[in-house]
Amino acid sequence: MTIFRTLCAFAIAIGMFPSISDAQEWPSRPVRIIVPYAPGGSTDVVARHVSQYLTRTLGQQVFVENRTGANGVLGMEVASKSDPDGYTILVTTSDIVLNPHVYKTNFDALKDFAPVIQLSRQPVIVAAHPALGVKSLADLAALGKKQPGIRYGTGSGIGSGQAIVMQWFAKMAGIEVQQVPYRGGGQVITDLIAGTVQLASMGSTPAMPHYKAGTLLILAQSTKARVASLPEVPTFEEAGYAGLVSDQWVGLLVPAKTPAPIIEKLNVEVGKALADQAVKTNFFNSGQEAAGGTAEAFGRLMREDDAKNERLVRELNIKAQ
Repeated sequence: MTIFRTLCAFAIAIGMFPSISDAQEWPSRPVRIIVPYAPGGSTDVVARHVSQYLTRTLGQQVFVENRTGANGVLGMEVASKSDPDGYTILVTTSDIVLNPHVYKTNFDALKDFAPVIQLSRQPVIVAAHPALGVKSLADLAALGKKQPGIRYGTGSGIGSGQAIVMQWFAKMAGIEVQQVPYRGGGQVITDLIAGTVQLASMGSTPAMPHYKAGTLLILAQSTKARVASLPEVPTFEEAGYAGLVSDQWVGLLVPAKTPAPIIEKLNVEVGKALADQAVKTNFFNSGQEAAGGTAEAFGRLMREDDAKNERLVRELNIKAQ
């Protein structure tokens, strides 16, 4: 035991891994949050609210860096290979435990990251431009039978959670649809409002102001029960698609081997942010619900979704193009 302690002390002295004092002093310089999607989408909005709060409470700038591409894989890979010192954080969606079942990735979501905290949950929604002429999933299914291959936008790539929800619906409805992937919800909503695409499967955040203004329709939401910010929008199950339930969560992770004291401090400080009334109101207005909880609970959610995604990708025959 004495030899082991001596070796550990020597390793710390030569900088092989962060020392306890390093963790206690964290953060002593700016902290980067990587968002693997374009600005304006659900993940980006959550990350910026949290970063603003942490900048005030931690005494260091916490800034967002958008690293887009390949349904978030590029940004996720950058984060997974960053130093495990607490100065690079990943804020991403549940696609992190979906991508490895669709794409060839250079990271293992469950091994190369340490979960810190779940930030939010929201439904995947089906949004339609009024010109499409549908007001319900029943209308959409009927249109799909008359016009096979209806194009729909997603705020993420092939094989994303948003795409899976639409493909799942299409299979149950007996129709064919064609995905138009974007790099973020902010981009897809621009084209949806313009009518470039007339249908979208996406996170609720970018759609909320346009839905409230009456410039687009929301046909369904993918949660088990209706979320408080969309009380009048039916769930897929209420619309007759039993079992079609899928929450899109946003979570905060750090590279594996990040010191436990840093993870614990992050969990506590971000938990305070999620309990802040202004942050909760901002989340609600964007169609999201603040989450929180322990790192262990978030890790369990990731493992459960990983198993569910493996099954859905196989059953829906989803493959990267």
